Amino acid sequence: MLRNREFRQFAILFSFIAAAAVALGFAIHTAAGILAIASSAAFGTAFFAFTKARYTSIAQISDQIDLVLHNADHLYIGESDEGELSILHSEITKMTLRIREQNDALKKEKEHLADSLADIAHQLRTPLTSVNLILSLLENNPDENDRKAFVRETEELLVQMDWLLTSLLKLSRLDAGIVVFQSEQIDVDNLIRAALRPFLIPMELHDIDLQIDAPKGMMIQGDSGWLAEAIQNILKNCIESAGDNGRIAIACKDNPLYTEIAIHDSGAGFEKEDLPYLFDRFYRGKNPNATGYGIGLALCKMIITRQGGTITAKNHPQGGANFAIRFPK
Repeated sequence: MLRNREFRQFAILFSFIAAAAVALGFAIHTAAGILAIASSAAFGTAFFAFTKARYTSIAQISDQIDLVLHNADHLYIGESDEGELSILHSEITKMTLRIREQNDALKKEKEHLADSLADIAHQLRTPLTSVNLILSLLENNPDENDRKAFVRETEELLVQMDWLLTSLLKLSRLDAGIVVFQSEQIDVDNLIRAALRPFLIPMELHDIDLQIDAPKGMMIQGDSGWLAEAIQNILKNCIESAGDNGRIAIACKDNPLYTEIAIHDSGAGFEKEDLPYLFDRFYRGKNPNATGYGIGLALCKMIITRQGGTITAKNHPQGGANFAIRFPK
């Protein structure tokens, strides 16, 4: 305690006052001097004990804060009696717990980043390996038809890699919060047809039947470009699931609470154990033969939720997958 300048100054001042009081007491009467000595000793002892207890509590708080700064796994600060020290105790406890939560969040974020980088490397390595293999086959294969087939396959792989890199870039921009969504009135029928435009030829080639039920004049609020991108990711998933001679139905409805866009395909639907994780980034399902990169639906959900909407996926009672996008009024 004597290291504290204020405490030293108080001790010196108290000693002068106590000496003066004792001297004055003895000048008046011997009994008064003895009483002054006893009073000074009692007051000094009480003050010393009280101050030492406060310094002990402060030292305990300091030790706990030091543990937090050194990433201790456990944190405990005992309760104090009512008073200013108790208030300080409480506020420091809140601060240290908040620091602990932030440290845990940063740790999880680092782990998530490391996992994401590993997933991205794996996703890119697969098509790159295939391209390298095809190039080696091209070099050693003189047959012109085989060479053309290899070139087409290489082009498809490069298109997949371009889509993958573009989607990863969009995800990173959304994660960083640098995407500014426009807020405008969007005609739902026009939005759906704009999203369908890139898939019309592939759907015709695979003889996929398309049904659209979107009443005229149905409007939602959002960014038409990004929402079309989200719907395209769902349609891409549905087209792959429906396959040749499949069917895709898009139905829209409006009520006082929300506007809904439901997309249903005639594919095999989802495995029960996959349903909770469909929109998780890089999740490709339990099926080892599953195609895709596990990015499209994650990107879709992020786009929709950032604009105030919700998206759910489940198996349709008549079979196949059913996606429901809702925008509250």
